[in-house]
Amino acid sequence: METSNRASIIAYCLAPLNLDPNSEAAREVTRRLDHALKTFQAQAARPVRVDFSRMPSLVINEAAHGYE
Repeated sequence: METSNRASIIAYCLAPLNLDPNSEAAREVTRRLDHALKTFQAQAARPVRVDFSRMPSLVINEAAHGYE
């Protein structure tokens, strides 16, 4: 799997627009995309809560696996 940083992702997304990199519009859209990517990464990295009390019990027959 290829890893990418935010700058390369933003450059890839903006390439078809042929924006002048020194223009105010390019700086603003870069800033907004960077913020969106940071927010997405922060949300995706959050741990997921699992309520094990609502899960049915699983009984393993230890004798069938050789554990007695």
